[in-house]
Amino acid sequence: MSMKKDSIYVKNQPLSEAKRVWKEALDRSGFYDNRPSEVINVDDARGRIAATPVYAQHSSPTYNASAMDGIAVNFLNIASASEAQPVHLSRDHFLPVNTGNAVPEEFNAVVMIEDVHYIDDGSVELIHPATPWQHIRTVGEDIVATELIIPENHCIRPIDQGAMLASGVTCVDVLIPPRIVVMPTGSELIEPGKTVRPGQIIEFNTRILTGYLNQWGADAHAHKPVLDDPDELRQAILAAVEEYDIVITNAGASAGTKDFSNEVLQSIGTVVVHGIATKPGKPVLLALVGDTPIVGLPGYPVSAMLTMRLFARELISGFLGIELPDETKIEAIMSRPMHSSMGVDQFVRVTLGQVGDKLIATPSGKGAGSVMSMVRADGLLTIPVRAEGVGAGELVSIELLRSKAEIESTLVTIGSHDNVLDLLANFLHRLRPPIRLSSAHVGSMGGIMAIKRKEAHIAGAHLLDENTAEYNVSFIKRFLTEMPLKLINLCYREQGFMVQPGNPRKITGFHDIAQHGYSFINRQKGAGTRLLTDKILRENNIDPDHIHGYHHEEYTHMNIAAAVASGTVDCGMGIRAAALALELDFVPIAEERYDLIVPRDYLADSRVTAALDIILSNKDFRQKVISLGGYNLRDSGSVLYSQ
Repeated sequence: MSMKKDSIYVKNQPLSEAKRVWKEALDRSGFYDNRPSEVINVDDARGRIAATPVYAQHSSPTYNASAMDGIAVNFLNIASASEAQPVHLSRDHFLPVNTGNAVPEEFNAVVMIEDVHYIDDGSVELIHPATPWQHIRTVGEDIVATELIIPENHCIRPIDQGAMLASGVTCVDVLIPPRIVVMPTGSELIEPGKTVRPGQIIEFNTRILTGYLNQWGADAHAHKPVLDDPDELRQAILAAVEEYDIVITNAGASAGTKDFSNEVLQSIGTVVVHGIATKPGKPVLLALVGDTPIVGLPGYPVSAMLTMRLFARELISGFLGIELPDETKIEAIMSRPMHSSMGVDQFVRVTLGQVGDKLIATPSGKGAGSVMSMVRADGLLTIPVRAEGVGAGELVSIELLRSKAEIESTLVTIGSHDNVLDLLANFLHRLRPPIRLSSAHVGSMGGIMAIKRKEAHIAGAHLLDENTAEYNVSFIKRFLTEMPLKLINLCYREQGFMVQPGNPRKITGFHDIAQHGYSFINRQKGAGTRLLTDKILRENNIDPDHIHGYHHEEYTHMNIAAAVASGTVDCGMGIRAAALALELDFVPIAEERYDLIVPRDYLADSRVTAALDIILSNKDFRQKVISLGGYNLRDSGSVLYSQ
C-alpha cells in the first residue's frame, strides 16, 4: 500500500465539481480494477452480482418432450383425418405420453388427450390432422447449449437462478460485496443502553449508516467509537484500510478543535475534497489512502445520511459494476414558500399527502441533527445551487423515500399538537390496508390556514375566543367563512404548568415566575397554548417581558416537557399527558376543548371516515386516551358546529 503525502484541498466545492474530481481520483487509484469474486451455489446466488458471463452447459429441454398429455404420432399418418373420414391408428402407430415425457424419434407430433377416441381393441380414432412438432418442446426450444444466460455485472434474480439450473449450471462466480467499515469518532459517544450523562451522546449513527450500506449491496460493519485523538484515529484508519475496501468516518471532518480527520488523512494519504456546497452536509471529506477510498461524513445524523447517499452509493454501484437504482420522483405542490441559501444545493425533507386532486408537499423539519425529520419524511426536495428557493403553490419534483401506495394512503393533519394524535396514528396503521397519519405541528392558526389553502384533510385546534368563551367557532367564521365544514370534538384536556418532580420552585402561577425570575419556555405564535398563556398574562396584568423565556418557543407539548425534564427551564405550559409521559409534576390551570376541523369535501374520504370511526367507537382507543391522563372524552366524536 503506497502512501501519498500530497493534498488537493478544495473548500466548499459545488456538488457537481466535487463528484467530478472524486471520480477522477478514484479512476486514477485503480479502486474499481481489482474486484474479488467467489464461486457459490446457484441456489444461494439471489441478489448477488455475476463476476463473469454465465453460459448454458446443455440445452433445455435436452430431448424432444411432450408439451401435453395425449398420444405421440407421426403427423403424416393422420394428415387426412376429418370428421367425415376419421383415421384409425393401431397400437403400434402411436404412444401414450404425459406432459414432459420423451417423444421417440419415430414420432413428430402430439395429439391432446381431449382429441383422442379410444376403441375397444386398443386402437384410436382421430378426426383432426396434426402439424409437424405440434405440442412438442424440441431440443433447445428454451435454452441452447453455450447460449449466454446472464452477462457479467448482472444482479441475479430468482428467474435467472431457474434458467441457470435448467441449463446445467449449478455454481456461479459472483462478486464479493465491498466490505465497508463505518468508524464513529468522538470521546463523547456511548453505546445504546447505557445511562446518558451530560455531555454524552448515544452512538446510533453507525446503525443507520451500516443499515443503508447493506441495503445498497455492501457488506458493512460498525467500528467501535474512536476517541478524539489524532494518533488513535490514524492507527484506526491504517488498520481499517488493510481489512476493508471502503472506510467511512463519521464526525471529525469539520474545523472544530477536536476535528482531526483532515489532518490525519493528509498525513497518510491524499485529501481530494474537503467541504461541499450542500445543505445539510457541508463538512464532507473525500480522501484516498493508497487505493482505499475514505469518506468522511458529518456527525449530525441527517447530514451523514444524506451525504452518504451522494457518495457511498456510487462507490458501491461502481465496485459491483451495476447501475444506481432509479430514483422514483413525483410532482407535488409546495404548501408554503421555502427559501434557500444561495450557493448551495439544499435538500429539504418533505411530507406528502393527496388532498383532493392535489399532491401537497410540506417541509417536515429542519436541523441536521433531527433524525425524526427523516423518520417522518416522505421525500426529498432538491433546491439547486443557483435557485433562491421555491414559492408556495409551486409545482416541484420530489424524490420519494416511501412507496406511492404509502403516500396515497396518508391522512394529512395540520395544526395544534396533541398526544392523542400519536395514539390515533398507531390505531390507523393497524388497519388493513394501513392508513398513515401525517401530522404537522404548526399551531391551531396554522391548521386553520392549511384548511383554507386546501392543504390538509383535518386541522386540530383549541383557540379560545375571550369574548364568547367559545372554542374555535369564531375563528372558523372569521377565516373559513365560505368553506362547508364540520367541527368535531376530539377531547377536553387539562392545561397547566409542567414543573420538575416535587415542584421545587413552588410555582402556582405566572406571578411566581415573574417575581422570582424562574425560567419559562413558550409555545410558538398561533398555537392555542400560546393564546391561553397571553390571555392569563393579560388578566393578571403581567408584562410578557417580565417572564424569563417568554420568547423562547417550542412547537409541541412534548418538546416543552422535554425542556423541563432536562432542567433547561423551570417550567412551561402544556397538557397533563405530556407532563405525565416524562414523569413531571403538573399544576392545572384550565380545561380546554380540542377539536378537529374537517371540510365537508373530505368527510366521505375513506381515510377520514376511518379516523372518525376510531375516535367515536373504538373502545380500546378511548381507554388508551384516558390512560394518558388529563383527558375527558364526554363529547369525543360529536359534531359541535357545522356550516
